[in-house]
This record gives sequence, structure tokens and C-alpha cells, in this order.
Amino acid sequence: MELSVTTSRTDDVSVVTVDGEVDVHTAAQLRQALDQEIAEGFVRLVVDLDGVAFLDSTGLGVLVGRLKLVRNASGWMRIVCSSERILRVFRITGLDKVFGIHESLDAALAA
Repeated sequence: MELSVTTSRTDDVSVVTVDGEVDVHTAAQLRQALDQEIAEGFVRLVVDLDGVAFLDSTGLGVLVGRLKLVRNASGWMRIVCSSERILRVFRITGLDKVFGIHESLDAALAA
């Protein structure tokens, strides 16, 4: 399955919407999109994973790495995810305690 990554902006927050599978073959595409937003000065990010069917450790590594970058720039990253399958990956790795995970884009933007 391919990966689609699109970005939009709400005020000074960049919303990165991800659809497909994030794995060793597609993680670079997600990394590039997030790095571009950060390079353009957007350090308040919402990553919408509701369209993601699969997320492996490579994808998690991209998210953790970019979280460190935005935190170093006094920013933040929030995750939108309502898929039990993907939420389970965050719970198993303990990353549900690291990321702010929200059930909807509106909830993530309001947090």
C-alpha cells in the first residue's frame, strides 16, 4: 500500500494528514513532510493518523525524532488517532505517555 501525506495550516499550527501504511519503505516520505514543516518554522504540529492502516517501529522513530526537534524549538506535536490497532502500537511502546493522542482533529487543535 502506498502512503499519502498532505499538509494544511490552521493559524500557526501545521496539520499533517497521513493515509496508508507507515513502514520501513514509506517512513522517509513522512519524515520529509514533517521536516519541511519544521524547516518552514512550524513547530506546532498535529499529525493525523486516522487514515493509517499500519505503523511500524520505523514510523514511530520518525514521530519521536520530530517530536524532539519541535520540543527543542519550544513547540509541540499532537497525534490524532482513533484506530484501536494503531493506538495499541503506541500503548505497547509506552509512547501513549509521550505524545498527546486525541480522537479527532478538533480535539487536538483545542488541546
